[in-house]
Amino acid sequence: MTGRDRVLAALNFQPPDRLPRDLGGMPSTNISCFAYPGLVAALGLPYRRPRVYDTGQMLALPETDVLDALGCDVVTLQPNLTNAFPQPELWHPYDFGGRLDAEVLNPTAFETLADGTILQNRGQLSMPPAAYVFDSEHAGQPLVLEGDLPRPDLNNLEKELSENTPTREQVAQLLEMSRHARHATDRAILFNGMQAGIGIGNFTGVAMFPMLCLTDPGFVAELHALMISHAVRQLERWLPALGPNIDVYMCSADDWGTQNATIASPEMYCTLFQPFYRQMNDTIHRLAPNVKTFFHSCGAVYTLIDDIIDSGFDVLNPVQWTAGGRHWREWKDKGRGRIALWGGGVDTQTTLPLGSIEAIERQVREVVGYFQQDSGYIFCAIHNILAEIAPEKVIALYRAAGSC
Repeated sequence: MTGRDRVLAALNFQPPDRLPRDLGGMPSTNISCFAYPGLVAALGLPYRRPRVYDTGQMLALPETDVLDALGCDVVTLQPNLTNAFPQPELWHPYDFGGRLDAEVLNPTAFETLADGTILQNRGQLSMPPAAYVFDSEHAGQPLVLEGDLPRPDLNNLEKELSENTPTREQVAQLLEMSRHARHATDRAILFNGMQAGIGIGNFTGVAMFPMLCLTDPGFVAELHALMISHAVRQLERWLPALGPNIDVYMCSADDWGTQNATIASPEMYCTLFQPFYRQMNDTIHRLAPNVKTFFHSCGAVYTLIDDIIDSGFDVLNPVQWTAGGRHWREWKDKGRGRIALWGGGVDTQTTLPLGSIEAIERQVREVVGYFQQDSGYIFCAIHNILAEIAPEKVIALYRAAGSC
């Protein structure tokens, strides 16, 4: 089987010839750019600057020789880049204040202060000297609420959506890149871009928006109808041409879970989110029947699995079974034969950073051995591999998966 065949077999609950693996198919299955150079060296591959394509989470774009070495079967396709084939013209050297010899898409987006703090996007994001990622104060969300709950103006939002619609030239560029990617690789292509535009933490943030959902559900339903109507119109413009060149569409990244429970109730999800997700998924499946839809939601979302399935999603990621108190076997059993699991291969909060190589390998064999029963499973860690993870652990992680 090719990588694409392998991934599609698993997503269709058919037996692949071996376990499909992913590193970097989307920005929650990846590796920190600070950890990436050590991994490249440990694999015995030639030195190269890490290409930092996600400069918030500081993620590297894995090259194909790294994917080959780890047995990975997925590449990413985004509106402006891919790792299916080289695009050296996009990248420019930047050393993050002497901390990392890297390449980025736009080095002018950064500014280094005297204390070593790096600012991004005119100070909207910052990375202090001891940090490995960018963030904004309080994640950009208010901690003290005075007055009415903030809400977007629907008239202004509709105007903004219209003004920010991709141009014909941008769509043509994406389609050409997707065709090139399809011919350049036999791996599965995971498209990341042009999402639904709704989410429990969208618009006014996860601290405020759930309260708006609770106190004014009629307004939120109107807001979501506007967003999904716009998304459907855009899908009808370009997805029939893009669909043959992609295999999986990451159309929603909506973090519904905390470490212990969901941010809002399943009833709120079913009332204010599920119908709109269903409309979007039905549209994607109608316009591109070969494409699987991918739902990313961190945290304790076990209680939402049935509702996520009823929303029409084909794939759930990152399968954070460490949150919410449910055993990993329960996650598999809940979705068995109904939704594919993408992730969950190792506990990235304790086992990967703190455990021995033997403990990592043991956990991978136990979890993956169960997850891959009846197919419907793509291997990667629970979310990204962080900056301080030793390359030997990353190699052990994928080696153990390869033995399952």
